[in-house]
Amino acid sequence: MISRFQFVDDHRDTYEVKRLCQILDVNRSSYYKWLAGAEARATRQHQDRLLAEEIREVHGESGGAYGSLGPARLYRHPRVVPGGR
Repeated sequence: MISRFQFVDDHRDTYEVKRLCQILDVNRSSYYKWLAGAEARATRQHQDRLLAEEIREVHGESGGAYGSLGPARLYRHPRVVPGGR
């Protein structure tokens, strides 16, 4: 599912941002805040993918002996929260 902010961003060359935000019931200031955070989101997603690969690798090296949290605990990574984000 695409976010309303992403929809506005995808169509802002064709339609005015103001109009798109009105139609989608999105505050323009919220859209611009979302837009400003795009680089940080992309960096975080990249780091999450790398961490997931490392956890899978440790899990595989253990022969699957660890549960899903075992490799995460081995890393003691600040972004790893047991049971989710």
